[in-house]
Amino acid sequence: MENNFKMIAKCLYEFEDDLAKELRQLGAMDIQKGVRHVSFVGDLGFMYKANLSLRTAISILKPIFSFKIYNEEDFYKKINAFAWENLIDKNGTFAVESTVNSEIFTHSRYVVFRTKDAIVDRFRDKFESRPNIDTDRPDLQVSVHIDRGNCEISLNSSGDPLFKRGYKTATNIAPINEVLAAGLLLKSGWSGQCDFLDPMCGSGTLLIEAAMIACNIPPNINREHFAFQKWEDFDENLFEIIKDSALKKVRSFDFEIKGYDKAPSAVEKSIQNIENANLSEFIEVKRQDFFETSKTSDRHLHMVFNPPYGVRLDVDIPKFYSKIGDTLKQNYPGTSAWFIVADLEAIKHVGLRPSRKIKLYNAKLESRLLNYQIYEGSKKAAKQ
Repeated sequence: MENNFKMIAKCLYEFEDDLAKELRQLGAMDIQKGVRHVSFVGDLGFMYKANLSLRTAISILKPIFSFKIYNEEDFYKKINAFAWENLIDKNGTFAVESTVNSEIFTHSRYVVFRTKDAIVDRFRDKFESRPNIDTDRPDLQVSVHIDRGNCEISLNSSGDPLFKRGYKTATNIAPINEVLAAGLLLKSGWSGQCDFLDPMCGSGTLLIEAAMIACNIPPNINREHFAFQKWEDFDENLFEIIKDSALKKVRSFDFEIKGYDKAPSAVEKSIQNIENANLSEFIEVKRQDFFETSKTSDRHLHMVFNPPYGVRLDVDIPKFYSKIGDTLKQNYPGTSAWFIVADLEAIKHVGLRPSRKIKLYNAKLESRLLNYQIYEGSKKAAKQ
């Protein structure tokens, strides 16, 4: 137990419950939900496992100290007094990120600059040498969180946000964030127990995340780098054991995962990304217009997609969403259809009553994740 420590997993708004559930399933202890984060307790190996295996986490932070602040000078002194030389070499590199909700500090960039100054000044005073700033791949990524008079300093063990899975080399005009895609799938109840379709698949993100959930593949297994790999206490043997253990839990998948897109460029990009993720054997992508398709089997179908919403792609919202509703109703009996909508007026044009509406954010756009249950017999009723 003495090797356990507190960690914080950051997430998107409204995904705290999903992240907490993931952490419970992984075996985390003392799970506490906050706003856009979940704190938990585990050891070094669990930190590696969390980075590899959590689908809805954006980053995993390791708090190292906290303090009260009353003014700017107080903040500088507390940062400067910490023994940073125990964590980073004087010839090493570091970067600082911050989130700020404070009357003392109104700009997060200023907090970043003052933190850098305090750390650099300590090294200059002690060693007449200083670590350099490297925002790309630093030896140490320091995270500063200020909430009113409370300041918590953490190390970011992830580095690049965890939505950078390592498989996406080709994107379309409005790609969906990988962490958001995984979260939508988990909220929809997708677990790989039936056929899956993304009828507007773009660069293939939802397809890839769906296949990884279905096969229980760690979402970040394709990443080249995590920040903790440059830490002084990095245990490469333990990391390899954790990776091997996660991969042994991969399971077979006995259904179909399909994607459609009417744009040839999108189909090419999705196929490339699927190959990068080593999932070509599980996913089939075709160039097809969803509005000209129909269900291809009598089995239950789980559908999740991210339709255009008129911000980056120009669409006639009333006409487009009306066609979505008509296509589902007439051509997809026995389907649980889920899609995310950023234009809330668009919901009125679908022409079907959603069985669920979940409030979310897609980037900064307030959105809804909608579920439509299309029952067997809907097609017959539509023809009468």
